[in-house]
Amino acid sequence: MDLQVLRSFQAVAAGVTVTEAASAARVTQPALSRALGRLEDEVGAELFQRVGRVLRLTPAGRVFKEYADTVLDAYDRGRRAVAEVVDPDTGVVSLAFLHTLGTWLVPKLVTGFRQEHPGVRFELHQHEENGLVQHLLSATADLVITSKDPGHPLIAWRRLLVEPLLLAVPAQHRLARHDRVRLAEVADEPFILLKSGYGLRGVTEALCREAGFVPQAGFEGDDVQTLRGLVAAGLGVSLIPGAPDGAATPDYPIRYLEITDVEGARDIGVAWLSGRTLPPASRRFIDHALRTTAGQGTPAASSTGPEPPRSGRAAPGPQA
Repeated sequence: MDLQVLRSFQAVAAGVTVTEAASAARVTQPALSRALGRLEDEVGAELFQRVGRVLRLTPAGRVFKEYADTVLDAYDRGRRAVAEVVDPDTGVVSLAFLHTLGTWLVPKLVTGFRQEHPGVRFELHQHEENGLVQHLLSATADLVITSKDPGHPLIAWRRLLVEPLLLAVPAQHRLARHDRVRLAEVADEPFILLKSGYGLRGVTEALCREAGFVPQAGFEGDDVQTLRGLVAAGLGVSLIPGAPDGAATPDYPIRYLEITDVEGARDIGVAWLSGRTLPPASRRFIDHALRTTAGQGTPAASSTGPEPPRSGRAAPGPQA
């Protein structure tokens, strides 16, 4: 079985036309159609059915695709691992992370790591909490940086730090002159929230329940900058990760207040598939992340968790 045919099968299964897949594989469309036909003969089942002008996977095709994805992922990881053994200062770190971490933590970690390993490339993906778990399970990312332990039996997790959550209120709000407030004091006000599925939404709802109320959703957005903008416009209040300071600015006339009746914080950690041998570059990135975040909030060294699996021949990174 030709790996290129498997890649073309994978592309067509994802919605690419046979003509486009043939062009990417640098073969003619009839040649690729014959190759896909031979693949069906080898598998012993029809993998595609035509719906209008496009090909759709049959039930047998959907089953086969899971195994084809696994084969191609293992082959690609094997090539990466060999390349990194030959030249340990190269490689690829495939990293997925929460949207809210893309403005501060991830850039800081990536910049510091590339200063130490300039030959390493990054494949970056942003997603909400549930999507991050799927990135690991589908092997489209080696590592994810997320806001809590996913609690999945196949996923290992290590805390990096504890990030404070502050109550953002408009600069003219009745509580804006305070530095510290009880979350229960805004129980009757509209909350500016991220959409369901985002980690910060779940943490906000849990803290509000702990404070004795269910937050009223005044607006649901996709990113923290939108939350800040709508709070500044006076449309509600919001729990927002660590603001740069507690003062209003011309662009964002907001006050950030510490909450006292519940613990306004969330865990930030790194996760990987526990049974999968990580490429050396990804393992070194975990070591770098643990070193870089040690001492921020709750030190990573105080958290418990398994040691990420190391590639057998790679030079070991520092112990966390």
